[in-house]
Amino acid sequence: MKTNPDNDTELRIKINRETARLPWAELERHFAQGSVIFVSPELDLVDVAVRISHDDKDSIARWMAASQVGKVTDEQAQAWTDGAAVLWTSVVSPFVLVQAEKARLN
Repeated sequence: MKTNPDNDTELRIKINRETARLPWAELERHFAQGSVIFVSPELDLVDVAVRISHDDKDSIARWMAASQVGKVTDEQAQAWTDGAAVLWTSVVSPFVLVQAEKARLN
């Protein structure tokens, strides 16, 4: 894309509207295809989706190096299956980005 991801409000709004919570069970077939990417709860899911759409290699590499973005592991998938997890999701073809909610302190 030619625009700066920081200024692409149209794409940001579109991705935000299409973000949804889905049960992990509905995402397992995408995991089996190797297309599910986890996003750490410390990051903004919509921002990550926008930057992936813009092929922002610097941000993506930095997040991957910090283990904040990456392919979902078998261990993560099993934990989400065991816990009947519901995750925030955003599709950035060919990937499905998933993010667990931050633990809330009461």
